[in-house]
Amino acid sequence: MFEDTIIAVSTPLGFGGLGVVRLSGKKSLSIAKIIFKAKNNKNRFLPRKTILGNLYDFKNNEIFEEAYLTFFPAPKSYTTEDVIELSCHGSPVILEEIVRQGIKNGARHARPGEFTLRAFLGGRIDILQAEAINDLIHASSLKQAKISYHQIEGALSRKIIKLRSQIVQILSQTEASIEFPDEGFKISKNTIANTIEKTEQTIDKLVKSYDLGKTLAEGVTLAITGRSNVGKSTLFNTLLEQERAIVTPHPGTTRDYLRESLKIKDSIFNLVDMAGLDNSSHPAEKEGINRGKKIAASADGILLVLDSSQKASPEDYRLIRKYRNQKIILLHNKCDLPSKMDIKKTIKLGSGMPHLEISALKRTNIEKLKEQIHSLFVRNDIKGNEIILHLRQKLLLEDIQAALLEALRVLKEGFPEEIIVEEIRKIQPLIGQMTGEIGADEILDNIFSRFCIGK
Repeated sequence: MFEDTIIAVSTPLGFGGLGVVRLSGKKSLSIAKIIFKAKNNKNRFLPRKTILGNLYDFKNNEIFEEAYLTFFPAPKSYTTEDVIELSCHGSPVILEEIVRQGIKNGARHARPGEFTLRAFLGGRIDILQAEAINDLIHASSLKQAKISYHQIEGALSRKIIKLRSQIVQILSQTEASIEFPDEGFKISKNTIANTIEKTEQTIDKLVKSYDLGKTLAEGVTLAITGRSNVGKSTLFNTLLEQERAIVTPHPGTTRDYLRESLKIKDSIFNLVDMAGLDNSSHPAEKEGINRGKKIAASADGILLVLDSSQKASPEDYRLIRKYRNQKIILLHNKCDLPSKMDIKKTIKLGSGMPHLEISALKRTNIEKLKEQIHSLFVRNDIKGNEIILHLRQKLLLEDIQAALLEALRVLKEGFPEEIIVEEIRKIQPLIGQMTGEIGADEILDNIFSRFCIGK
């Protein structure tokens, strides 16, 4: 338990019909009794019973708001400490005054994510559930919200606990085989290998689920690239259904890059419109081209736009060859105009990359393009809610997977069982880091600093 008591506004900044201020800690109840008086004059704060009263500024002996108070006693509260929630009108001035009164009477202002940090340190949730709470708050789609909710309920945590029990089973089997070979504990190498392979396959599914998780939580970055004046900015605007980029008939209009989010079904795509990848002597346009090349190189995918109303240039062919090993959709734009391009030749050069004829200006095949984007960049073969949303989780799982594969290798190559045990033992602290049982302070700070204040 912490010695101090924290207070913060738990609802978003701004004006609203309702606002909530939350206190957590040993002094929560005593502070509440100073700044809140029940209208029935009894001031009996019964657990989980909402009561109506007034908020006081005792220095000036003034009532400044009417509010509802709910008391959640330890340990059955969100933070596992005594928690007070005050619900009133969502005026920033009123909410700030409640916090000021709370601080004046013994609380301190909460840091970002500190309520959830206390829930974690109090043993109410693990790190996976804590991350899921923040994911739910910031969910960009209903699908992500549902996944995060189930992870708050422990779906992913139970999966990891099951994996840990499988690791323990492998260890215990192998160690018993070493320590008691003559007492019926000898385990065949095939049995150990089968258990390792089964566990590794489960982890592999979780690792592969990150592609979908990243799409839902962070979005897939798609670079719209091609030569100048092929219709990149028009396509950017058409996909977004707003005039976000300036469009003119003159080459080189876009000199820097623009980034906006596009939602297709339940997935987020971060579209980047950039300068045409041509040679240029103008310093600003040259810098825009350099930035565009860097973005395209690091993007999750490419929408390569060609102007089919013109003959393909050497630069068009160079761009196809350059990006054909990335996830890419080849777009022959301006199909509303007579075609002068040898489209079959560009498709052949692309070695079977997905392609589509579109008119960004007339919106021809734009809905088909959205379907193609979703189909190419979003996995739909993953079932359930055990989906990895964070790179931290993915990297730890990859380390666990690597350790299992190494244990399997030394097993199959006939190394002594003691070596196998040492390889498997490397996994236990990694699983502890997954759930937060083992965690450095800087890792915890990094996780909880992403939370909003009041959560």
